[in-house]
Amino acid sequence: MTIYQFLLLFLLWVCLPHFCSPEITFRRTPVPQQRLLAAHVPRSDGKLLHRQKRGWMWNQFFLLEEYTGSDYQYVGKLHSDQDKGDGSLKYILSGDGAGTLFIIDEKTGDIHATRRIDREEKAFYTLRAQAINRRTLRPVEPESEFVIKIHDINDNEPTFPEEIYTASVPEMSVVGTSVVQVTATDADDPSYGNSARVIYSILQGQPYFSVEPETGIIRTALPNMNRENREQYQVVIQAKDMGGQMGGLSGTTTVNITLTDVNDNPPRFPQNTIHLRVLESSPVGTAIGSVKATDADTGKNAEVEYRIIDGDGTDMFDIITDKDTQEGIITVKKPLDYESRRLYTLKVEAENTHVDPRFYYLGPFKDTTIVKISIEDVDEPPVFSRSSYLFEVHEDIEVGTIIGTVMARDPDSTSSPIRFSLDRHTDLDRIFNIHSGNGSLYTSKPLDRELSQWHNLTVIAAEINNPKEMTRVAVFVRILDVNDNAPQFAVFYDTFVCENARPGQLIQTISAVDKDDPLGGQKFFFSLAAVNPNFTVQDNEDNTARILTRKNGFNRHEISTYLLPVVISDNDYPIQSSTGTLTIRVCACDSQGNMQSCSAEALLLPAGLSTGALIAILLCIIILLVVLFAALKRQRKKEPLILSKEDIRDNIVSYNDEGGGEEDTQAFDIGTLRNPAAIEEKKLRRDIMPETLFIPRRTPTAPDNTDVRDFINERLKEHDLDPTAPPYDSLATYAYEGNDSIAESLSSLESGTTDGDQNYDYLREWGPRFNKLAEMYGGGESDKDS
Repeated sequence: MTIYQFLLLFLLWVCLPHFCSPEITFRRTPVPQQRLLAAHVPRSDGKLLHRQKRGWMWNQFFLLEEYTGSDYQYVGKLHSDQDKGDGSLKYILSGDGAGTLFIIDEKTGDIHATRRIDREEKAFYTLRAQAINRRTLRPVEPESEFVIKIHDINDNEPTFPEEIYTASVPEMSVVGTSVVQVTATDADDPSYGNSARVIYSILQGQPYFSVEPETGIIRTALPNMNRENREQYQVVIQAKDMGGQMGGLSGTTTVNITLTDVNDNPPRFPQNTIHLRVLESSPVGTAIGSVKATDADTGKNAEVEYRIIDGDGTDMFDIITDKDTQEGIITVKKPLDYESRRLYTLKVEAENTHVDPRFYYLGPFKDTTIVKISIEDVDEPPVFSRSSYLFEVHEDIEVGTIIGTVMARDPDSTSSPIRFSLDRHTDLDRIFNIHSGNGSLYTSKPLDRELSQWHNLTVIAAEINNPKEMTRVAVFVRILDVNDNAPQFAVFYDTFVCENARPGQLIQTISAVDKDDPLGGQKFFFSLAAVNPNFTVQDNEDNTARILTRKNGFNRHEISTYLLPVVISDNDYPIQSSTGTLTIRVCACDSQGNMQSCSAEALLLPAGLSTGALIAILLCIIILLVVLFAALKRQRKKEPLILSKEDIRDNIVSYNDEGGGEEDTQAFDIGTLRNPAAIEEKKLRRDIMPETLFIPRRTPTAPDNTDVRDFINERLKEHDLDPTAPPYDSLATYAYEGNDSIAESLSSLESGTTDGDQNYDYLREWGPRFNKLAEMYGGGESDKDS
């Protein structure tokens, strides 16, 4: 059956009598019903209102939408049983579209539609009809309401709200897994025919997906769809009305479906063996390389954790997982040594951190690889046999004695020769030296433990072939003590003996010190260098001794001071001893032995000088010094103002005391010397506050021909008599250059500008000093002639 045959059958079916009635049948309202209606009509003004008998009753009109004919479309006919056909009645139409969309023939009651009607715009129209007497214009029937319902035709195709849908479904999903639902809408009347009954079908996307015809739900159609094989799919869905029958209208939409990732792929190393290299000088923590296991999954499904599970380098290397790049970074865990070991082997494992139990059957989600790390040799600095050295030596060894030897070797396989040296910043006095070849330290100067007991040296070992490769080591030299210092008095003793001393009386307790430090401790012995009749020494055997008197009484007038040599010796080997002289003064004491006066007065009394005489002499000396100081001070005050003949100025002011200082700016104006007529009116001093305010006197203006000497004298006289003069300890000096010289300029700079020759014969009149000038300038004519 062709589409044209189908449309013809459809039009015939639509125009059946129960759908399209060109004339409406009217019937009288039965009398019982009229009575029933009248029974419910309320009374008004005491009278029973009677409803008029209705002469017509309207039914519903039906009109087909989208009429394509050239004439007006006929809707139906209104007719009253009061109409006798004589044209006395007039039909009036009002309501939706009356007069514009719908028109009525006033005589016959035929209704027509003036244009095409779209049901999707408005499905029905409500109008009112009335029949009136054409002559009296009085209604012959009550106004009645009727409906024109628009019959739908299939003129709208199904449409989807979205032109393109986006959906996703996990990969490896089972068949029938719901992906997304699409829904199309049809603007036709769903209650009339199949114009709005939509059926869905798939035009593109098979055999991967399918769609339910009634609901539009898209589902997977193939099992185990793998994202790693194909991730994006484009599905085209068609929606067709008329229940999908032929002749129905259709619309399509596109659905872009993405397969989301699941962890269905284990990590895999691309190589079974990986080779890396690292320098033996690499410090701990250095990254030497990376390994990476590839995983076809994405996101967290591809996250991998690396670990070293076996190998001979598990204690030398470590591996860190980089979360951003999903790489395993291998780092140095302990210091490396090429000479000890040159190759390490590691077994590295990579395992997924998020495993989906549904895919355990696909195998273990981990993989391993072998990493071989080669250690590369570098030129290392020499290595000392010890981290530090300690040498002990006695201080009395001879210069050039070896005190110890440091040893170093080149750890490289080439074993370069080594040269030793001393860091002179640690041996500024150059007490030690070192043999560059064998590292033997020896002394170059005598040692003294008492000056320095320890020496902290630094020895440098450097390769001869590569001097930049060097190593330093600390060498501590301890100087051992030798008994080479004699004991001495611990302090200076101020010893005195009373004139009234008795034999055996203690006058002083002495002790000694020794710079040496013997192992057994200090032990001193005290004795007299010779037998002394006045004093004796008694050793206390505790490194102290007592000085005792041997006679009864001393006389300071006869002997005021005694010198007592005391021998002090130690007990170390070799024994060292020294003699210390003890000075003992004879003093006058009271009965308790307290000193009152000593030998100073006793020495002066025999010369006839008393204490008062000494005081007088001291006073005289002090007075002479004061007088001499005053004289020198006065001499300095008389220094001349002009200190040098070369220091000649127009106005020199010298201040020998505080004076007026910088405020004394009006002492004299040198400009008045050059122009006596420019004398200003006298101004008050700014640097002093006079006790009485004097009215400044007005100085008469000097005439133009006033001599400068007279002017200066007048100004000096004026200042001498001025009670408001500046500070009186200032001196103003005025100098006058003198009158102009009668001699003109001797310069030859302007000689070229003169029109004629000049005569310099007057130079001969100035005396013998100007003869040479006269010959130079006066002999011009003779030179020209010659």
